[in-house]
Amino acid sequence: MSKFEDLGFSKVDIDRERRTGYPEVIYGEGKTTEQIGLIMGKLIEMHGKVMVTRLSEEKAALLLEQFHSARYDAVSRILLFGSASRQYRGEVMVMCAGTSDLPVAEEAAVTAEWMGCKVKRLYDVGVAGIDRLLAYREEITNASVLIVVAGMEGALPSVVGGLVRRPVIAVPTSVGYGAHLQGLTPLLGMLTSCASGMSVVNIDNGFGAAYQAALILQLVSEEENHEGSLS
Repeated sequence: MSKFEDLGFSKVDIDRERRTGYPEVIYGEGKTTEQIGLIMGKLIEMHGKVMVTRLSEEKAALLLEQFHSARYDAVSRILLFGSASRQYRGEVMVMCAGTSDLPVAEEAAVTAEWMGCKVKRLYDVGVAGIDRLLAYREEITNASVLIVVAGMEGALPSVVGGLVRRPVIAVPTSVGYGAHLQGLTPLLGMLTSCASGMSVVNIDNGFGAAYQAALILQLVSEEENHEGSLS
């Protein structure tokens, strides 16, 4: 059996869920509605679920007419069909510095939920008003994995990294004034952070951060199941 389905314009990776634990995810930008619909149909046939990221409201409206059970979130710009087949233990906390970072933060939160993670959101807690962050210190330290989204100078992940003993995944956003350089300034700031245990994904890549967080919880779940089978 072939491990991909050739649609002519796209070779759909139908083997990806077996290899990685999750089906192929469709990147919506640059594809026509017809192309997305054909790929969705094949992935639903093989896996019973599909996620489309970076999808405009116009394309989503047409796809919802074709896939009646799908649902669209306008903030994250994600279209979902189906749901996670398992729920991981632990909690992913998605944090963002300001309300302008919400689209990227919600992309991370919605993705993580679809992948089987319990998600807690903590928004608008940037370092310009540090008391807002410290008011939730207990909840922050209780999270299993933290996705921290920030634009401007990108300081929030470093502060969070100094408060917790858990993995911190930093996401720079393209939100900020001129010298912010469309997200390059917070990206470089996060990469040069002195906070240990922090990883950094690309600018505006909430999806990538959520995928990494889900893999962490997946690994923990597999190890717990293995230990249980040995006892």
